[in-house]
Amino acid sequence: MNMPQGRNRGLWFRTVKACSTPRVRLVCFPHAGGAASFFRDWAPFVPDGVELLAVRYPGREDRLHDSLPDSLEELAHSVAQACRPFIDAPLALFGHSMGASIAYETAMRLRERPAPPLAGLFLSSRSGPGQAPQPALPEATDTELLQHIESLGGTHAQVLRDPELLELILPAIRSDYHLVSRYQNTVGPNKLQVPVTAYYGTEDTRAGEAAVARWSAVTSSSFTVRGFAGGHFYLMGHRRELIMDISSRLRTLIAPHHPGMAHGNAGTVEHIPA
Repeated sequence: MNMPQGRNRGLWFRTVKACSTPRVRLVCFPHAGGAASFFRDWAPFVPDGVELLAVRYPGREDRLHDSLPDSLEELAHSVAQACRPFIDAPLALFGHSMGASIAYETAMRLRERPAPPLAGLFLSSRSGPGQAPQPALPEATDTELLQHIESLGGTHAQVLRDPELLELILPAIRSDYHLVSRYQNTVGPNKLQVPVTAYYGTEDTRAGEAAVARWSAVTSSSFTVRGFAGGHFYLMGHRRELIMDISSRLRTLIAPHHPGMAHGNAGTVEHIPA
């Protein structure tokens, strides 16, 4: 079957690894201030049968002049709408930091048909519902905001110190923090019915094991927590291991002769050493 085409695919998704007949489509959501290019180094580690797409948020890279969303929910609604044509294969969502909240909100909206079946939700370095909110940063000075971003370790220092680049990306960064500060993650009576896996860095003081374990409240299916050595951006040093873990949890879709390896057991906590 041909891959879904159309304006929304090109507008909202960057194809990181193409697959003409995918068994599963993995959609990745960047962090606050991040962009689709954050996932460009994932392609060599993605197994055959998986198409990898990265979400293209407005206001950055080749969507630099597109209007910024007014809320995280609005952004999730737009991404969910763009996902609806992907009916040729099951869908899995991965989100890092702010991207985890957008991935979750997108998953909630994809319960409305028509939509591709959701195979799994993977949430990284983001506190689950009920966790006390982090200090708001939308009103911080440029210097304070950049110091916070640099302390997380996810952006190359040379980018933050280039005045011309900063002039281009600061509006999107500040908008992202506005979205995060106004977002309230509450769990309603209608939970997801798909496996959820939460990842965290063992040295992350903002979203550690207890914080990400709160995502168990959003699903009536299995839930797994897995830790990797490192801080908030642990995934930059464990890219291959993380992708292998996600792939193994989706293996019933990729390799049907290996049932039972699609996801971990509910409540499992694992750690990956440095």
